[in-house]
Amino acid sequence: MMDRYLANFSIALEAVIANKLRSFLTALGIIFGVAAVIAMLAVGNGAQQEILEQIKLVGVNNIVIEPIVEQKEEEVDEGDGSGASENKFSPGLNMLDVNSITNVLPNVQRISPEIIKETFIVKNGIRRSAKLIGVLPDYFNIYNFELADGKMFNDFQLQNGSQVCIIGRGIQTKFFSKENPIGKYIKCGPHWLKIIGVMAERQVSSSSLAKLGIRDFNMDVYTPLKTILMRYENRALVTAKMVQQAARNGNNDEDQENKKSYNYHQLDKLVIQVSETEQLNPSADVIVRMLERRHYGMVDYEITIPELLLKQQQRTNDIFNIVLGAIAGISLVVGGIGIMNIMLASVLERIKEIGLRISLGAKKLDIVLQFLFESVMISLSGGIIGVILGVILALIISKIADIPTIVSPISIFISFVVAAGVGLIFGITPAKRAAEQDPITCLRYE
Repeated sequence: MMDRYLANFSIALEAVIANKLRSFLTALGIIFGVAAVIAMLAVGNGAQQEILEQIKLVGVNNIVIEPIVEQKEEEVDEGDGSGASENKFSPGLNMLDVNSITNVLPNVQRISPEIIKETFIVKNGIRRSAKLIGVLPDYFNIYNFELADGKMFNDFQLQNGSQVCIIGRGIQTKFFSKENPIGKYIKCGPHWLKIIGVMAERQVSSSSLAKLGIRDFNMDVYTPLKTILMRYENRALVTAKMVQQAARNGNNDEDQENKKSYNYHQLDKLVIQVSETEQLNPSADVIVRMLERRHYGMVDYEITIPELLLKQQQRTNDIFNIVLGAIAGISLVVGGIGIMNIMLASVLERIKEIGLRISLGAKKLDIVLQFLFESVMISLSGGIIGVILGVILALIISKIADIPTIVSPISIFISFVVAAGVGLIFGITPAKRAAEQDPITCLRYE
């Protein structure tokens, strides 16, 4: 039985090789269809992977509150036409807001206030601009950060504002490339901070930085929140500078657009992590009402839910991929129809050969297998070329359009299965027609 299959396969292979150009043209539809499927799946996988990485960067189930510094809200008296206005006062985003949210919302899993200070790092005569981030330990849990070396801030350092820090991997590469930074000191602004830990490197693409509005975490220096408040700056305290700034802003309304607003917010960012995704929107609504009351009706903050935005983007990408996949599937169907048409024409061309094989003892199954083997070989060869072309297209898309693409083994396997299935399905009709030919009529056919 196996010899019979091998003989039919050999005859089909000879027929395909004898008509190389026709076989190649027949396989074109499969080639482009498989290439399109591979490329589209690669784009879809790349987009999904990027979104997953972005979700890791912004954390899971997070509500992000950021202050609005430049917005100014006034009430204009339109009754008497005098234009008099009364400025509303807001204490800004501060630690009292953090305590209120923690006490009121029962589903808060973690909360991370941040203070971001632009500063300079100095060591061994090298000076570089950097960001000093005042954080609590929950910050590292929310953003899935890990320590590559050293240890986390302890309770004493957090409570007393100790002059310690954890540096990003980029800072270590820049300033401590040939030595272990743990226990060493680095000057951040006017103060020397002792390095107690080094962050594991975080791969962040430029597209993620742009889309999410985040910074390069590898170049940050982290210190306890109280260290910033006690040793660098606490914007919640009223200072002479703030009073002078307020006086200047109140002197002349015509110069308001030319004056830079002073940042009166104690915190630069507040991230609240809730326990369940379903609680994100209700929790955000409660926070809005709470902050509106605490800030006396002045909207000097902005609330976003990054995970929901990214999931909406993922749903849009999924719909886009389904549409493109359907178009690629149509290409495969068209390719299969092309194979069937050419195989039907091939039956008429080789009708004498069919009659001769039947007259010499070939069974109908042999004729069916011969033409099915031809159809599947053409389809599979087109599938192989299509996979190679699809991988090349994915690389070109990644380079030219700056879109991440991932060619997965499962997509290649699916393409091969689909290509073989198309050749099998669309080769059945020509094979059956060839097997049903009358040998006497075939031998007399001119």
